[in-house]
Amino acid sequence: MGTGSIQSAIVSSLIRIMSQFQTPVKPQFNTLPFVLASASPARRRLLQLVGIDPMIQPSQFDESLVSESHPGILVQTLARRKAAIVADQFRQEQPSVLPLILGCDSVLYLDGEVHGKPENPADAVRRWQRMRGQVGELYTGHALIDLRQERSLVHAAITQVHFADVTDGEIQAYVDTGEPLNCAGCFALEGRGGLFVEKLEGCHTNVIGLSLPLLRRMLRELGYGVSDFWPKHSL
Repeated sequence: MGTGSIQSAIVSSLIRIMSQFQTPVKPQFNTLPFVLASASPARRRLLQLVGIDPMIQPSQFDESLVSESHPGILVQTLARRKAAIVADQFRQEQPSVLPLILGCDSVLYLDGEVHGKPENPADAVRRWQRMRGQVGELYTGHALIDLRQERSLVHAAITQVHFADVTDGEIQAYVDTGEPLNCAGCFALEGRGGLFVEKLEGCHTNVIGLSLPLLRRMLRELGYGVSDFWPKHSL
């Protein structure tokens, strides 16, 4: 056997010996699932950023069934209804699974009117022509249903949004991207819409669709810490 072959054989043997002492890291997840009753990519990303990787189960609730002029009551009602639908689905279809379910809903309140998603591009342009240079209030309702304890909480967070005095050309260019058409309030703070917001007063993640500080307080009220929903790893 040549020198090169001997060295190769020694290296291979060392690798086999070392591998016997190495135990692969296996993820060990919490037994209580966290379910997001929403199809919102922004809400999912926020949860993932703080270490919570939720199951996604949109409620498909028809929001037109709820008529309410007060924005705070409206978003809390919608959030509760969405979470309740998903909770009932688990009770009926997966009774052995006892998740914590989060439902959310957001609206913009401006000039005494409640605004959800725009109906079409023309509506989005009209909205921005009213919003520019103004201050609106972004309301997000948060509902948590804990099937393990059979408890529920509902709260709302409010953030004041100061909109930039954008031009007609900027409005049209923004609407043409399609981004505001799927957003409550007709803008995405975490996207191009962030260019057209001058200032926020209050929780900024609330404007994205989920107030992380409020979620932490609600979890604590139910007896949990946020780290209870972080995946744990064992060697």
